[in-house]
Amino acid sequence: MLGLPLTFAAPLALAALVALPALWFLLRVTPPRPQRIDFPPLRIMADLMPARETPARTPPWLLILRILAAACLILAVSGPVWNAAGIGAAAGRTPLLVMIDNGATAAHDWRERLQAATDEIEAAARDGRPVGVAAMAEPATALETRTPAAALDRLRAVAPRPHLAARPVHLPAIAAFLERMPGTAVVWISDGIADVGGDGFAAGLGDLIAKAGASLTIRRAEVPPALTLTTTEAGGRLSAHVLRAAANGRDGGAVRALDQKGLPLAEHDFAFAQGATETEVAFDMPVELRNAIARVEIAGERSAAAVRLMDERGRRRRVGLVFGGTSDQAQPLLAPTYYLSRALVPFADVQEPRGATGVSDSIARMIDAQVSVLVLADVGALDAQASARVTSFVEAGGLLLRFAGPRLASGNDTLVPVRLRRGGRTLGGTLSWDSPKTLAAFAPESPFAGLTPPADIGVRRQILAEPDADLPGRTWASLQDGTPIVTAEKRGQGLVVLFHVTADTTWSNLPLSGLFIDMLRRVVGLAGTGSAPVAAEGQAPAAAILAPRLALDGFGALGSPPAGATAVAADQSERASYEHPAGFYGPADAGIAVNALLPDDRLKPLDVASLAGARFEALGGAETRDLRAPLFSLALLLLVLDTLAGLWLGGFTARLPGRRTARAAAAALAVAGGLAILTIPSPGHAQADAAGRPAGFESALATRLAFVVTGDEAVDAASKAGLSGLTQMLAARTALEPGEPIGIDPSRDELAFYPIIYWPIVPNRPQPGEAAIRRIDAFMRNGGTVLFDTRDALTARPGGPATAEALYLRKMLSTLEVPELEPVPADHVLTKAFYLVDSFPGRYSTGQTWVETLPPAGEGSERRPARAGDGVSPIIITGNDLAAAWAVGKRGEPLYPIVGGDQRQREMAFRGGINFVIYTLTGNYKADQVHVPALLERLGQ
Repeated sequence: MLGLPLTFAAPLALAALVALPALWFLLRVTPPRPQRIDFPPLRIMADLMPARETPARTPPWLLILRILAAACLILAVSGPVWNAAGIGAAAGRTPLLVMIDNGATAAHDWRERLQAATDEIEAAARDGRPVGVAAMAEPATALETRTPAAALDRLRAVAPRPHLAARPVHLPAIAAFLERMPGTAVVWISDGIADVGGDGFAAGLGDLIAKAGASLTIRRAEVPPALTLTTTEAGGRLSAHVLRAAANGRDGGAVRALDQKGLPLAEHDFAFAQGATETEVAFDMPVELRNAIARVEIAGERSAAAVRLMDERGRRRRVGLVFGGTSDQAQPLLAPTYYLSRALVPFADVQEPRGATGVSDSIARMIDAQVSVLVLADVGALDAQASARVTSFVEAGGLLLRFAGPRLASGNDTLVPVRLRRGGRTLGGTLSWDSPKTLAAFAPESPFAGLTPPADIGVRRQILAEPDADLPGRTWASLQDGTPIVTAEKRGQGLVVLFHVTADTTWSNLPLSGLFIDMLRRVVGLAGTGSAPVAAEGQAPAAAILAPRLALDGFGALGSPPAGATAVAADQSERASYEHPAGFYGPADAGIAVNALLPDDRLKPLDVASLAGARFEALGGAETRDLRAPLFSLALLLLVLDTLAGLWLGGFTARLPGRRTARAAAAALAVAGGLAILTIPSPGHAQADAAGRPAGFESALATRLAFVVTGDEAVDAASKAGLSGLTQMLAARTALEPGEPIGIDPSRDELAFYPIIYWPIVPNRPQPGEAAIRRIDAFMRNGGTVLFDTRDALTARPGGPATAEALYLRKMLSTLEVPELEPVPADHVLTKAFYLVDSFPGRYSTGQTWVETLPPAGEGSERRPARAGDGVSPIIITGNDLAAAWAVGKRGEPLYPIVGGDQRQREMAFRGGINFVIYTLTGNYKADQVHVPALLERLGQ
C-alpha cells in the first residue's frame, strides 16, 4: 500500500474512512455547559423568561482525539498486516510463483524453508493473487495457478526428498507458466547449493525471467548450512568424507557407523580446517565389524544426504591365497600370489598361510580362518582330504577361484567348472601357427558385462576346455576365437570359477592390466550370494532386477518405499532419483544400496552471477506483524481519554476535591494503559503451560499420559516424544482427546491424575528412593497401571543371564507386592481393548510382554474370545522400547528407526499402545458377554 509493506485482510472496511469528515461536523456540536446558580425565592422568577441559547463548540483537540479513535477502529477492522518480508515479492496484483528446493540437501533447515514459502503464499492471499508452486525435487509437471488456499494445501504435501533436486528439468514448465502469466513475481526458496552437474538452471532461469518481464526474489540462508556424507574404500579402511558447500560455522561433529539393527559400531569426531569444505574420517576396524556396517551417518544431521547406506558391494570379503608352487617359486615380485594380493587389497582382506607344510595344510588353514573366497593359484589335483574340505566349503556358500598353471594343466580334479584338456594350448610360440589372442567383448549375461577389454591384452597360453553342451552357459569370458578364458559353475550354495591363464605374467599380460582388478572385484563380490549368471546354451538370462525393500525419507529415516519407487538393475551405480529413491533394493542378504550422492560428488555454492536483476533476502525474512490488536488498544485508550475529557468539560469533576480528581484521572489513565499493554501481542516468548507442571491442578482437568523422568536426557527425550506420538494417535483414532504428556518424579508429584505411567529402565541411574517406591505401590493398589520398559529386547537371550536392565527392575520391585505375572495370553482382554492384536512390538519385536496372571476359566464355563480378571493389571513389563517406536517429531516424522523385518511394525506398535491406554481407562468391559458376538465376527469364528 503506497509502497509500504502494509496489506489488509478486509480492505473494503477502509471505505468507512470517507465518513470521517461528516463525523467531524457532527462532533463539533455539543450541549451547553450547565450553570451552577443559587436558589433564592425571588430570583428564580426572573429566570423564567425564555432566553435564546447558543450551543457550545467542541474544542478542536477533543475533535481530533475522537477522529483518531474512529480512524483506529476503522483501520483495525480492515485487518492491517505489516509484512516487511514481502515488499518486493508480494507487492502488486501479479501472479506469484513459489519455487522451493526440497532435495536431500534442503532437509537441515526445512522448517525455515517451509515457513518462508508459507509467508509468501499468505501474503499473496491478502492481496487476492493466484499462486503456483513448484518443488524442485519432484517430477516436472505443468504448473497451474491455484487459489492461495489450494497453494497452501499443495505446499503442505511437499517434503524433502532423499535425492538431489533436478532443477533443470523444470525449466520448460516454468517457461510455459511465465508465458501464460506475464509479469509473474517469482520467489525461489533456494538451499544455496549448486547442481552437481553444473549451474545451468540459474542461467536458464535468468533468461526466462528477462524474456517474460518477471521479477525474481531469491530467499536463502547466508551460507548453505547443509552437511553431506560420502564414503570410499582405501587401503582396507572405510573413509567417510564430510562435505559442505562453503564454510558455514559448523566446523565439527561426529560420524558414526551403525549395523542393520541401528546399533552403533563406531563413532569418530570430525573437524573442518579453517575455510575447508571437506574433511575425512577413517574407520579402521576388524573385517567382521567392518562388514556389519549397514549405515554411516553424521550424528544429528537429519538429512538423507548425510546418510550413506552400505550393501554387499561395500563388504570386505576375506580372501585366502594358496600357491601350489615350491618355496623357491614363491618369491616376492615373482609368485602369482604377489599379483593377486596387489589386485585384491583395495577391496578385500587378503590372507596367506604362514608356516604351512603343504598345499593341503594351507587350504585347511584358510578354511579354518573362515575365508569367503579361496584362491588356488596353479594348484593341481588335490588329495582326498583336501578335496572333501574344499567341496564342503563351496557347497556351504564359499567361492573357489582357481588359476591355471603347469600343475593344473598336467592334472586336475573335479573342482573345476568344466572338463579340461591336458597340456594346454600355446599361442605365438615357435611351433604355433597362431599369434597371441586378446579378449573378446563380454556377453551381456556375464558378470563382467560393462567392462571393456583393452586391445593390448595378449594371451600366449591357456588351458582348453573340452567341448561340451553346457560349456557356452558356463563361459564368462572368452578369447576372440571363442575359446573360454573364464568359466564358472554353481555348486550347492557356492561357486567354482576358473581363469584359464596363470595369475602371473607367464601366460598372459592380463595381471598387469586394470581389467584384472575389475574382474577380480566382480568375482569376489559374488561371494556369499550363491548366484551366477549361468544359462543354458542359446539362452541369456535376464539381468537381475531388484525391487525396493526399504527407502530413506528426506530426513534420513528408513521406512517403507514410496508408491512411486521402482525396481533397479543389480548393477545400479547412479545417484538416487525420484523413481529410485535412496534405500535398500532386493533381498536382505543379496541386495544393493542406492544413495543420494556418489563417492566423487562434491558440493559447491550456487552461482547467481547470471541472475543480475534478482533480489536476495534472508531465508527467515522479516517478521510479519498483525496490527489489529495494537490499533484496537490505541482506540480503546483514546476512547477512555475522550470519556475523561467529556466528564471534565461537563463539570462533573468540579464537585470532586482536587486531589481526588487527580487520583481518579491518574487511575483511569493507568487502567487504560494497562489494558493497552495487555492486549498488544508479544512476538517473542511462549509462556510455560501451567498444565505442563505436574504439581498444577490443571493435570486433573484432562486425561494425560505420564512418564517417569530418569535423569538420562536421551531416554527422557525419547519418552516425551513417544508419549506425544501416542497422544496424537489416540486423538486421531479414538474418542479420547488426551492432554500433552508430562514427566513426573514419583517421589514428589501426585500420581492419581494419570491412568498409566510409562517407566523406562536406565540401569546406570540411581535406584528410586523409598518414598517413590511407596507412592508407586499406592498408585498400583488404587487402580493405576505402571508400564515398565526395560528396552533390552536386543541384548536379552532366552535362558541366558539377566541383562543389566532386568537386574535393575528386579531390585526396584523387590519391596513391592507384585502379582504373579504371565506373558499376555492370546485371549487376554488387552489384545482386544480397541484393536485386535496378537503382540505388542515397539522399536524391537522380540521382547515378551508380561501382565498380571488371569484366573483360570471355570470348568464348564462358556468359552469367550476375551478374558479378564477382576480389574486392570497394575503392572505391565516389556523390553521392546515402546517409546522409541511411538516417538515422532514436530512434523509427525518418526524419530527412531524400527529394528525388524515387518514393515508394519511401527503401526502395530501404535495399535498396541492404544490398547494399553484404552485398557487402563475402561478395564475389562471388552470381556463382557455383550461384546462376544462382535469379537467372534471380527475374529472370523
